Amino acid sequence: MSDIARQIWDMKYRLKQPDGTPVDADFEETWARVALAAAHAEAPENRAPVALEFARALTGHRFLPAGRILAGAGTDRSVTLFNCFVMGTIPDTMDGIFSAVREAALTLQQGGGIGYDFSTLRPKGATVKGVAADASGPVSFMDVWDAMCRTIMSAGSRRGAMMGTLAIDHPDIETFIDAKRERGRLTNFNLSVLVSDAFMDAVKAYADWDLVFAGKVYRTVKARELWDRIMRATYETAEPGVIFIDRINDENNLGYCETIRATNPCGEQPLPPYGACLLGSINLARLVKNPFEEDAALDIAELERLTRTAVRLLDNVIDISRFPLPEQRAEALAKRRIGLGVTGLADALIFCRTRYGSRESVELIDTWLSAISDAAYLASSELAAEKGSFPLFDAHEFLNRPFALRLPQHVRAAIAKNGMRNGLVTSIAPTGTISLFAGNVSSGIEPVFAYSYSRAVLQPDGTRTQETVEDYAYHAFRARFGAEAELPDYFVNAQTLSPADHLAVQAAAQCHIDSSISKTINVPASISFEAFKDVYARAYDLGCKGCTTYRPNDVTGAVLTAEPAPAAETPAIEQAPRPRELQNSGGVVYMMRPLDRPDMLIGQTYKIKWLDSDHAFYITINDIEKDGRRRPFEVFINSKNMEAYAWAVALTRMISAVFRRGGDVSFVVDELKAIFDPRGGQWSEGRYVPSLMAAIGEVIEKHMIATGFIAPKDGPLVPEERRAVAVAAEGAPARFCPRCSSPSLVKLEGCESCVACGYSRCG
Repeated sequence: MSDIARQIWDMKYRLKQPDGTPVDADFEETWARVALAAAHAEAPENRAPVALEFARALTGHRFLPAGRILAGAGTDRSVTLFNCFVMGTIPDTMDGIFSAVREAALTLQQGGGIGYDFSTLRPKGATVKGVAADASGPVSFMDVWDAMCRTIMSAGSRRGAMMGTLAIDHPDIETFIDAKRERGRLTNFNLSVLVSDAFMDAVKAYADWDLVFAGKVYRTVKARELWDRIMRATYETAEPGVIFIDRINDENNLGYCETIRATNPCGEQPLPPYGACLLGSINLARLVKNPFEEDAALDIAELERLTRTAVRLLDNVIDISRFPLPEQRAEALAKRRIGLGVTGLADALIFCRTRYGSRESVELIDTWLSAISDAAYLASSELAAEKGSFPLFDAHEFLNRPFALRLPQHVRAAIAKNGMRNGLVTSIAPTGTISLFAGNVSSGIEPVFAYSYSRAVLQPDGTRTQETVEDYAYHAFRARFGAEAELPDYFVNAQTLSPADHLAVQAAAQCHIDSSISKTINVPASISFEAFKDVYARAYDLGCKGCTTYRPNDVTGAVLTAEPAPAAETPAIEQAPRPRELQNSGGVVYMMRPLDRPDMLIGQTYKIKWLDSDHAFYITINDIEKDGRRRPFEVFINSKNMEAYAWAVALTRMISAVFRRGGDVSFVVDELKAIFDPRGGQWSEGRYVPSLMAAIGEVIEKHMIATGFIAPKDGPLVPEERRAVAVAAEGAPARFCPRCSSPSLVKLEGCESCVACGYSRCG
């Protein structure tokens, strides 16, 4: 195994004691831990043989449970083993909205990614009865979710991920489409528009389209213009994606007992309110016999055997997992969804000497995935005969859903006889980190990103080391034929494929997947908008359930960089990772052991004078230095103002603890700067600072920029100062307001009040 695979295992999946002492001695012990934990759901007399069966499937990275299972199964950690959640419907009330925020925080804390449909919230400007105010709109509340998510380290190893959806007929849909044009906004969200069949018909007919909420038509727009707006935003910022929501509901096995309006963060799991699903992938790259030979072929018998074992393992995990909320447990147990998919598909095609996206590749994908689908449904039916069907199973309804109608007759007969243990069985997820763990096989059904590339690995002291990673099939080819051998024409990668190649593979796979697929169509930065704008429409026509594209742009950053290609090959185009895999979950690997404190540190002290305090605040920031690079290590806040003593000590300890954990700690600045004091802030150096906490955040940011830890942000730092005509009361000259900077602060009824913005401070 490569060094980076061992690093990832050690940092993300290896069980350790709280002091960092390893419990899992090697990969085999990790697999044994997971196998024994999953087998615990069996009857006591069956646990040993079932655990052995599970361990055999896991050995050699042939079946890869998702990272939550690898890291959490068989431990005492209070984490969920489920990857995917869609939260409850958001009530259109302030109490309901912030109750939903709380539920989201609890779910993210345990390690689950979440999805939300914000279409239930009234549009901006709509009347809020009872409080004589206008609504701020769903996108403004998404900022609240984004800030919450930014503060939570999901399951202790990575930041949370969220999906936000909005219906295509919502009056705020244009604001939603353009939300990510603002740099740094909604960075913890993936965004997708819920596109209906009626809208697609209107686009094709160049018809009008009503924007409606609660039965009221707010505006009417041209459907084609709205569609082009989606495509333009996606072209420029890689967001939003589209979800063909009517197709998802029409083809859902459980359409008779649920309605879907959102997906998990990467889009492969459309789920109902409080829906939950766990994931696992069969590694196709490990199942090819005689790779690179004329008779190379995937071992279908072994594929079917692995599928049956994987279905049983994932079904057992449902019973041993924790759940952040009781509603999620109830939903999971009522329908027993699992998401069995594949990874290493592109490498398997290379081993079989077949070009990704070609007609031959589509035929192989059809053969491989139909074998998985049939075996998975038979396995679930056999489990139903042994353990019982999922509680909401209705044989007549289930067998007459579109996906079940396409199953072979012998599979349908087994379901009619035995029932089904799982409401949905198959899904294809992005497998980023576990694919690296498995030797850098190609992720999910994506093409090979690049044959060789550099990947940033974040170290405990904040420095990033560059690891060169070779694709699994490419490495095998070089090992067999030599470093100078010319690559055959079936070696293609994400840099060279056309959108049509991507869509051909996605559409072929979707035919055999009852849930959905996470797939990104990578296109070069040089592609014209005219050549790009029809990608989503073609995906719809081919029967896909959703579509995501990525074109390199100035808004989305990159953690993967392709190595320059040899002269004989097509030059590689610099690419960023798929937008559905948030950067913190992919290329940057976080190490969570706190840094040790040296005896001596270098630092600076900064002075803040705050309006409400007679005494200044002194902020000392000490840095640690390694390899010529400084990073913040600890913070001290001091003042003669004893009223501030408790919170200053608490803030000092919390920020220092975050700094000593390493990683990308710049989010601390964003969190502090977002804090608003309800009593008002003050103007400082021509800028409005909303709170003392925000002022401290600005000091830390200034320090990080000065030491080179972060780069200065683009654009103006603050809005322009407002300057109004001076207003006086009772002949007294007005003073500048600490909130809005207008010369409009006067003394009224014993209080200092601003007649421009309404700011007031009494006493």
